Amino acid sequence: MNWSVDLEADTPPSRQIVHAILDAVATGELAAGSQLPSVRQLAAKALVNHNTIARTYRDLEQMGVVRGQNGLGVFITERGPAIAREARRDSTLSAFQRAAREALRAGHETRVLVALLSKTSVRRTA
Repeated sequence: MNWSVDLEADTPPSRQIVHAILDAVATGELAAGSQLPSVRQLAAKALVNHNTIARTYRDLEQMGVVRGQNGLGVFITERGPAIAREARRDSTLSAFQRAAREALRAGHETRVLVALLSKTSVRRTA
C-alpha cells in the first residue's frame, strides 16, 4: 500500500491518507478485520506527524470504517468495505460533476463531454 502524501496538494495530509485507506478498503486490498499499522508506524511510513495519523484514524472511526481496540490496534469493521465504497462513489461523483460544470463553463459542448464519457465507459467494460 502506498502511504505517500503530496505536500504540494490542496488536500490536507490526513484527508489524503483517509482517501488512500478508503480506496484500499473499497477495492478489497484491506478486508474487514484487517489491522492497520499503529499510529507511529504509519506516521513514519507516510513521513507525517503522528497527530496527522491519529486524526486520520479518528475520521475513519467516525465514518464507521475502522474501530480502535485498546491495546490491540485499529481494525477495518465488518461494514467498512461497504461504507468505503459508498464514500468513494459519492466523492468521485461530486468531483466528476465539478469537472463537468467547469468544462461546460470553459466552452466544451455537452455532446463532446458525453462522447468522451461514452468512450471511457466502453474502455472500462471491454
